[in-house]
Amino acid sequence: MEPINFFKMSGSGNDFIIVDNREGIVKNNDLSDFIARICRRKMSVGADGFILIEPSKNADFKWQFFNSDGSNAEMCGNGARCAARFAYLNGIAGQKLSFETDAGVVSGQVKGDRVKLKMPDPVDLNLDYNIELKTGPVTVSSVNTGVPHVVVMNESIENIDVFNLGSEIRFHEAFGPTGTNVNFICQREQGHLAIRTYERGVENETLACGTGAIAAALITSCKTNWQSPIHLLTRSEGTLTIYFKKDGNKFNDIYLEGDARIIYSAQLGADAWKS
Repeated sequence: MEPINFFKMSGSGNDFIIVDNREGIVKNNDLSDFIARICRRKMSVGADGFILIEPSKNADFKWQFFNSDGSNAEMCGNGARCAARFAYLNGIAGQKLSFETDAGVVSGQVKGDRVKLKMPDPVDLNLDYNIELKTGPVTVSSVNTGVPHVVVMNESIENIDVFNLGSEIRFHEAFGPTGTNVNFICQREQGHLAIRTYERGVENETLACGTGAIAAALITSCKTNWQSPIHLLTRSEGTLTIYFKKDGNKFNDIYLEGDARIIYSAQLGADAWKS
């Protein structure tokens, strides 16, 4: 391949490599391996995810989203905001836009370096059930907000072993065969949560997770009757805001708002994807 132009962007600390692939510069051959190499930190650009912007007949564009290990994911809230701002800045879409994802069409608006997106309605909400871990039973709740998420409420999340505990839950048989993302949350003042997330596909804690923030907000609303909006403090110290309409334990009109920063633009050369 010839050198590939890209943007490096960050949504609340989740970082992404974004490529305008409307002309098919990046081929689908061995794409998973190619992406895993590009997302290696220190050996290449490094990122939590990789996004290809491609043409759509039904929206301004469509995306392919990949985790850093090269696996495909249906949705990523922080990545979606970055993709929206990328498309606006590169003349692919206007400030108000829509794009296709594997979880459905996402629409929203770009306002400076912040983006507010309408996200898919959640499915598979399941509250307060126990799973058995090495240390004993733990009570969890779960919901699919475009991708599957488990939420664990705690008194404090500062001393949580996110890597080991998150990994054990992520691969637990209760969430097989594809596994789940895992969010540890604690309440602060009314309408405010702190959150830490172990992300499937990255296989580590990340600084933020948009769909995880949505899952945490909706489950907390079910359990405490908090109303929209709910604000989540991420490990990057950035805040994600979740808006929603609620009828009992059913939700719709869900919006995710947060930053979408441009870190730099550059070119990928052949050395970036060498084994």
